[in-house]
Amino acid sequence: MSGHQKAKGKKEQIKGKTKEVGGRATRDVPLEAEGRLEQSKGDARQAKEKMKDIFKH
Repeated sequence: MSGHQKAKGKKEQIKGKTKEVGGRATRDVPLEAEGRLEQSKGDARQAKEKMKDIFKH
């Protein structure tokens, strides 16, 4: 299960970065902000899974 959540976090990070770059390129400020938010969600998910791994061992 942990691997699935890590992959989901990585996917959110990549998707968010894509939106951020696209928003910056087209000067779409809301899209850029949405991308940053999505990246943050991915970062948080990754951090949570790392903490679970640390306490599991």
